[in-house]
Amino acid sequence: MVRTPLTPEERERGERLGRLLREARGGRSMADIAAHAGLSAETLRKIETGRAPTPAFFTVAALARVLGLSMDRLAGDCVPAEV
Repeated sequence: MVRTPLTPEERERGERLGRLLREARGGRSMADIAAHAGLSAETLRKIETGRAPTPAFFTVAALARVLGLSMDRLAGDCVPAEV
């Protein structure tokens, strides 16, 4: 299966998501957060660095739960600003 290349907007949204998750994680270890969310640390690393800019909904929901973030906040903070 061939994936359609991501648009610049999709890449930017993934980078914003990664920054938000990194900030919410604070000083907690990546391995600890990933384990509590049921993910591998490598998956979380890819999301935080933008190398996995379109993670699955349930992956994002699990991370939001562990980090104490609302899905509304994640959605709002990851949408590009209106011009």
